[in-house]
Amino acid sequence: MIDPHLQAVLDAMVQAGFALPDPLEAGALRAFLDVPIPGPAVEIAERRDLTIDSEGRKLPARLYHPQPGAILPLAMFFHGGGWVHGTLETHDRLAAALAKEAGCAVLSVAYRLAPEHPFPAAYEDALAAIHWARGMAAGLDIDAGRVALVGDSAGGNLAAAAAQSLAGDPAIRHQLLIYPALDASCSAPSFGSQFPGFLSSEQMRWYWDQYAPDRNGRALANDRRASPMAGPIAPDTPAATIIVAGNDPLHDEAVAYAGKLLATGVQTALQSYPGAIHGFASLVGLVPLANEAVSAAAAALRAGLGDQERFNVGRS
Repeated sequence: MIDPHLQAVLDAMVQAGFALPDPLEAGALRAFLDVPIPGPAVEIAERRDLTIDSEGRKLPARLYHPQPGAILPLAMFFHGGGWVHGTLETHDRLAAALAKEAGCAVLSVAYRLAPEHPFPAAYEDALAAIHWARGMAAGLDIDAGRVALVGDSAGGNLAAAAAQSLAGDPAIRHQLLIYPALDASCSAPSFGSQFPGFLSSEQMRWYWDQYAPDRNGRALANDRRASPMAGPIAPDTPAATIIVAGNDPLHDEAVAYAGKLLATGVQTALQSYPGAIHGFASLVGLVPLANEAVSAAAAALRAGLGDQERFNVGRS
């Protein structure tokens, strides 16, 4: 059952002739999907375009700061798009809404994309961006000791992988994963269903093949930098909030990951939206369910970046 407002969006897309390129190809997908969803602008005190200069790479980034001059916690944001497409612009409203509602700074990062830059490029860019931001804290008006890692879909993969790599770092307070891609095997039960919306199982497998062409080999299958679901999880991994959509091939792997984190002793909240589709949070300002999810995500950031005792352990 799909939320009626989301169903109306899907119906309008069908009427408008929306269809992905066939066969899938990176350039064609970018031309088609790297166009921001029309919607009301999210006003915020500061939007500042930056260049992350780290380890010989220059990555475009955008800082969203609701109170310039005040030192605020930081949420590092990694956009979705199957590691193939997605830009600062496609996720501008979502990043701004999180910053505004959570009352924290958000740094959105344009990491290198596949297939031109396959794994581990995006993962390395995510880590480099985190270290750069912490080193530049004074100039960004951020508290380098209170950082959250945030991402949707493929960006959720990067946030989760970085959170595991930075386990034990007291500055990394929280990870917010929005319908994340976590398992390179694409073997969760929900991959066996066909869901209406913005992502099919076949499309997700194609994305994985662009990002990690050897994902079915032994090395990548067990490499948590590519597939965070693989292998053991350290108990000092940052606390997590995971948002899942009921009509999404990635639903079951995200639920399984939440269970794995909880079993390890990591504080984890699973927030489920049964009527939602993959990508629905980007419809913030357009669909009530998206507004609800973004508000819940912002509340999780406020708690995770603030007093840790206020964080709810378990599932909601």
